[in-house]
Amino acid sequence: MTSPAVTPPRAASVAPRAETLRPPWPFTGREEELDLVRRSLAAGRPGIVVTGPAGCGRTRLAAEAVRGTDCVRVSPTPETRTTPFGAFAPVLPESVTLHRAVRLLSGVRLLCVDDAHLLDDASAALLHHLAVQGRTRLLVTVTDGAPAPAPAAVTRLRTGESLPRLALAPLPDHATDPLLEAAAGGPLDALTAHRLRGLCRGDLRLLRDLTAAVHDAGLLTRLPETGLWTWRGPLPPTPALRDRAAAVLTRPCPEEREALDRLAFAEPLPLPAAALDLRALERLEADALIEVADDDTVRLAHPLHGPMLRATAGRLRARRLAGLRGPLTDALDTEAAALLDGIARDDVRTARTPVGEWLVAAGAPVPAGYAAVRARFARLRGELREAAAWAREGLSGTPGHPACRRELALTEARSGDTGPDDGVTDDPDPDGYDPDAHDPDAVRLGAPERALELLPPDGVFARHARALARADGAALDRVAAELGERGFLLYAAEAYAQAASAHRDPTAARTARTRAADLARRCQGARTPALSGPALGELTARQRQIVTLAASGLTNRQIAERLTLSVRTVGNHLYGAYARLGTADRTALPWLVEQPA
Repeated sequence: MTSPAVTPPRAASVAPRAETLRPPWPFTGREEELDLVRRSLAAGRPGIVVTGPAGCGRTRLAAEAVRGTDCVRVSPTPETRTTPFGAFAPVLPESVTLHRAVRLLSGVRLLCVDDAHLLDDASAALLHHLAVQGRTRLLVTVTDGAPAPAPAAVTRLRTGESLPRLALAPLPDHATDPLLEAAAGGPLDALTAHRLRGLCRGDLRLLRDLTAAVHDAGLLTRLPETGLWTWRGPLPPTPALRDRAAAVLTRPCPEEREALDRLAFAEPLPLPAAALDLRALERLEADALIEVADDDTVRLAHPLHGPMLRATAGRLRARRLAGLRGPLTDALDTEAAALLDGIARDDVRTARTPVGEWLVAAGAPVPAGYAAVRARFARLRGELREAAAWAREGLSGTPGHPACRRELALTEARSGDTGPDDGVTDDPDPDGYDPDAHDPDAVRLGAPERALELLPPDGVFARHARALARADGAALDRVAAELGERGFLLYAAEAYAQAASAHRDPTAARTARTRAADLARRCQGARTPALSGPALGELTARQRQIVTLAASGLTNRQIAERLTLSVRTVGNHLYGAYARLGTADRTALPWLVEQPA
């Protein structure tokens, strides 16, 4: 079977740009971590070690933390690792001894060592002595899972033996939106953003390289119905992306390369696979280039590798390999059935759906029935922009499809764009689609007694309805936690918001409100009746005024200038407001302030 035809662009594309200079990468999503690092570098503190996987933003966080300070910075490289004190060469004299190096750097107030896992042994010993001595405040970053082992002295630092340790988690999806917009030159549609994030697996450097490559190649087109930029079609095999995929693109063994190419065009493949060399697969697994699942299916280990292998395959090779893929309709039906089974079991945690995502990435038509299921699954997870995008994909090929129309209307209602039932069609669906099953809107709209008549008595949604009917804050907290574990992030946010109103204990109410705010921010613009409430009611008038300005994006200095206050006073008011609201995250303020009426 040949690969599906790519539909023509729906709008004019962006013209490629010749220049390579780019604006600074926005700093986003790490405000709490930034505050923690800065406090760790204050006078009288020893410093901190920041760890995390490659591309998670450790270097940018460190740069922001020491901005404007009198800091000595050291950045080792693989080349300096073979030279004693090579990383410190810019700040130390030649032929220095360890004792003298410690004495010279003991007078430095603040020392920042980036990528300390690349230090040579002598430099690592110097860093360890400075940490033990405690006279120099240290900011050290270390990559988790680096290919070459770090020196023993750095490993001891990394474990928190001598300095406090901050382990960075991957940046949440909602926090990467400003990064994508900066790299692409404008806001992206949800499926394009999802595709870019999925290809990068949390590596922000790769995210920037990939988004810039797509932009510079003129592959972005504007959707007329939303005005957002979208990307359909193959990856641009730029030199930077080729380097990222060199592990599979330069594999010398013919049997291994054939296995990689077959997976790129038809993953997952079942084992045993007569067409694949099992010894080649064993070598690829040992090098972490493929993964074997519990059901004995084989996939490529990194999401970037398949698209790069497809983008660099010759035309004849691509035609042959694409013909090895089974019927797409069967694969799509299997994926849709798995999603519906999860919905029926009240479990919408992330499911692997490579065929549907490959179809969208290729720019091929998406069957409306499949698109409706994807939209419903995304809506229940609180991924409202993705849900709307999937519904529009289905409607673009089958205008008027009732299930897609209903999903689009329900998603818009949860985004505050329409009333709860505006645009929802009651037309029968030829595919037997039931949008109301396991979707208890009555609970969300504050009518739990009605929902109890319709819901399975032992399910999580029935427990939600009973807790809400009793105004039981503790029970609502438990239900919210379970909903979050099952993937229903929007429902969990609403349950926590309801718990915040039900709690009589102010501390419990603040905790529930904080959790509701965190989840709501991950739900892509959700604005629902259950999330409305007097979040700012317990603040003083001045605190409400300052919090509202901070939520609009103003800095403390800008607020101070507008209100004729000192910057310290503004900070003190915000600190008090954070304590009352139960948050220390400035990015939560827009949700807390701009709740629906």
